[in-house]
Amino acid sequence: MTSALVVVDMQNGFCEPAGSVPRVGLGLAGVEAAVAQAAAAVRAARAVGMPVVFTRHVYRPGRADEGANLSAMADLAALDGLLLGTWDAEVVDDLGWSPADLTVDKCRFDAFLWTSLDPLLRGLGADHLNVCGVVTNICVESTVRAAFMRDYRVTLLADACAAATPRLHEAGVEVMGECGFATVARAADLATVSA
Repeated sequence: MTSALVVVDMQNGFCEPAGSVPRVGLGLAGVEAAVAQAAAAVRAARAVGMPVVFTRHVYRPGRADEGANLSAMADLAALDGLLLGTWDAEVVDDLGWSPADLTVDKCRFDAFLWTSLDPLLRGLGADHLNVCGVVTNICVESTVRAAFMRDYRVTLLADACAAATPRLHEAGVEVMGECGFATVARAADLATVSA
């Protein structure tokens, strides 16, 4: 089994207090702790040579790729929220991301939809994904479900995820675990679950 770590949408726009998502009233409960756990997972993966893939939820200038359903969910456009090339769209500094890292940009919840994520993972030889990120019950869960349907084995690093409320986080974790889409673990377990 060959593993990769997939870090979903841990961007300034979602995770920092000055980010566009908190500014429109959609902040995430426990996001600071989730970022810290994700940073530990990234360090652990890099220490053992495990590929790390970051996803970013971003829109092009003019937001033609946002779509009617997503544009109706929050008034991010007024803030240029998650606009490609802005601070808001960048991965949080705590994760040690650089432009040299494997990064997949997306404009839908599911990180596999209309992106290069699947061919990238196949090219890396990965058949097992450790997944963490935000938002637990939206983009993380959508990506985990899509990975499962593509026959990846998935481990969810639940303490390295965050959602709008603790209840929504726990509901997402429960669905992914109880439905068998992912084995639920902690970031500290990364070396164990990936062996």
